[in-house]
Amino acid sequence: MADNKTVQVPSVIAVSELAELLGVGPAKVVGELMRNGVMATVNEQIDFDTAAIIGAELGFEIEPKPEEAEARPSDNEQKDGSENVQDRPPVVTVMGHVDHGKTSLLDAIRESDVASSEAGGITQHIGAYQVKRGDRSITFLDTPGHEAFSAIRAHGAKMTDVAIIVVAADDGVKPQTKEAIELVKSAQVPIVVAINKIDKEGADEPRIKQQLSELGLVPDDWGGDVPCVAVSAKAKTGIDKLLDVVLLVADIKEQKADYDGRASGVIIESHMESGRGPVATILVQRGTLRPGDNLVVGSTYGRVRTLENYRGVKIKEATPGMPAVVIGLKAVPNFGDWFEVVENEKVAKDWVQKQMRNQSIKSLHGVKSVTAADLTQAVAEGQVSELPLVVKADVQGSLEALIDNLEALGNSEVRVSIVSSGIGDISENDVNSASAAQAVILGFNVGINAAVNQLAKRQRVEFELYKVIYELLDDVRGWLSAMLKPELVEIEHARLEVLGIFKVTKDMIITGGKVVSGKLTNGNLSVRMLRNGEVIGAGKLTNLQKEKQEVKEVNEGEECGLSLQSSDKLEVGDTLVFYTEEEHARTL
Repeated sequence: MADNKTVQVPSVIAVSELAELLGVGPAKVVGELMRNGVMATVNEQIDFDTAAIIGAELGFEIEPKPEEAEARPSDNEQKDGSENVQDRPPVVTVMGHVDHGKTSLLDAIRESDVASSEAGGITQHIGAYQVKRGDRSITFLDTPGHEAFSAIRAHGAKMTDVAIIVVAADDGVKPQTKEAIELVKSAQVPIVVAINKIDKEGADEPRIKQQLSELGLVPDDWGGDVPCVAVSAKAKTGIDKLLDVVLLVADIKEQKADYDGRASGVIIESHMESGRGPVATILVQRGTLRPGDNLVVGSTYGRVRTLENYRGVKIKEATPGMPAVVIGLKAVPNFGDWFEVVENEKVAKDWVQKQMRNQSIKSLHGVKSVTAADLTQAVAEGQVSELPLVVKADVQGSLEALIDNLEALGNSEVRVSIVSSGIGDISENDVNSASAAQAVILGFNVGINAAVNQLAKRQRVEFELYKVIYELLDDVRGWLSAMLKPELVEIEHARLEVLGIFKVTKDMIITGGKVVSGKLTNGNLSVRMLRNGEVIGAGKLTNLQKEKQEVKEVNEGEECGLSLQSSDKLEVGDTLVFYTEEEHARTL
C-alpha cells in the first residue's frame, strides 16, 4: 500500500476483498458499514460509493480502479496461424428510405447471380449472401439497414467495407436517406449511391444529385468523389455497372485478411429452428472456420456441428468475408455478437461462465434507468410526477426553442424536468446524466456514435432522435398525458321513484318503485339516494324483480322490486339514481 494511503477500488467489490485491500480485518469493515446504515456480510458485494465512504472513515483515499476492457478469449493467447494474408470479398450494406427499392435492388442483384450460376442454386434468406462478378465475390448484408449497421458498429466490428445508399429517382432524398448518410459518414465507410427507379415517370437524376451535393455527397461526374449509378431494380438494368463500381471503390482500400488461424467474426442473424436447434448466420472476419471448431459466441458457446453456405449447401470451411450458417450452439446468440474459435469446449464454457458472473454482479449494482413506457406505471404507483429529460440540439436557437416549448407542456399534476441540455451529438456525459436521473434523452438534429450508443444500451438509457420539432413535442405530450391519473366519469343508467319500503335490515333495503327515466339493469350498479334533490345516502343494487320474478332489466315507465345494499334510511318519494363509473384517459 502506498504511503499516502490511496487505494484503487473497482466499481463492485466484496467486503472481504475491500478489507484485504485496506489491510484491516473484515470485522472492522463490517462494523463501519453497520455504523453507516449498511447491513452486509463479509461475502456480500458493495458498490464503489459505499466503499469510498468506508475507506474514508478508516483513513484511506479511495480512487476508482480503471475499468479493464473485457478481453476476448484469444487476447491473452499467442496468435496462431501464419501470415497468410490474402484479398477477401468486400462486404456491402444497402441502406436508404423504406420505399425507395432497397429490397427490390437486393433481389435484382441476387437474381442476376442465380441466373448465371448452376441450375438449382436457389439462395435461401439467411441475412447475407454472396454474388459473383467475374472471378470475384461480393458479400451483401441483407439485414434491416440502419438498425443492423448501428448494432454491428456498437459491438466494435468494422464489418462494412462499402455502403450503397439507395435513392428513388422520382422521389428524392428523404429523412431516412439523410439518416443513413450520416450513419455511414460517422463510420467512415465509402459510399456508392444507387439512383433507383430511373425508368419511372417523374425520374429526375440531376435533382437527386443536387440534393446529394447539398448533403456533402458530391457525385464524381460533378467533380466529387461519390459514384452515382443509375439503376432500375424492376427492369434489372444498371446492376452490373453497380457491382463494378462497388468493386472499384472497395479496391481503393485493399480488403485483406489472414486466412490461417482460428476464425472470428460477427453474428448476422440467429433463430431457433425445429429439428436443428439454435441456428446462427455468421460473417467471418479473420481465420478459417471449420466443422468441429469450438466457438464462444456472446453469452453462449458450442461446437460447429454443421457448416452451410448461403445456399444451404454443407461446406468444409468458411473464410474471411464469407457468410455461413452454423448449427451446434447451446443457445440462440444475439444479433451483432462477436464469435471466436477457442482451443476446446472447456475454454469456451469457462469463458461464458465468467462473463455471466461478471454480468450478474453488474446487474446487482447497476443503476436502474427507466424508459418512456415505464414512466406511466411509475406514476400510477405514485412514484413520479415529473418527466425527466436530457435535451440535445444542433444549434443554440433550436435548443432554447425546444426547452421553452417543453417547459410549457404539462399542468399542475405532471410536468417536464430538464435534467441537462446542450449543443451537439449525444455524449457519454449525457448518457451518464440520464442514467443517474432516470431520464430519457431527446436529440434534435443530432446523432449518437457507436461507443455512446453501446454505453446507453449497457446503462438501459432510452434515447429518441428527431428531425421535426413538432414530432418531438407530440411524443413528450403523449408521455405526459399517459402519466396523468385517469378521470372517473359517471354514467347514469336510470332513475327510479320509490313507491314503497318492504323490508329494512342493518345493511339491506328491499323496496319497490317506478323507473322514471332510462333502463334499469340487474348488474353491479351503484346507487345514489336523493331526497328533494339532495344526496342522503348511497349503496349497490343487488337484485331486481318484476312481478316477483327476477329479471335482467326494467324499462322506463315500468314498476319493479329491488334489493339495495345500504345502511342509509330510505323513504317513499325518494329518488334513486343508478350509475356506473368508468376510467377515461386524460390528455393535456
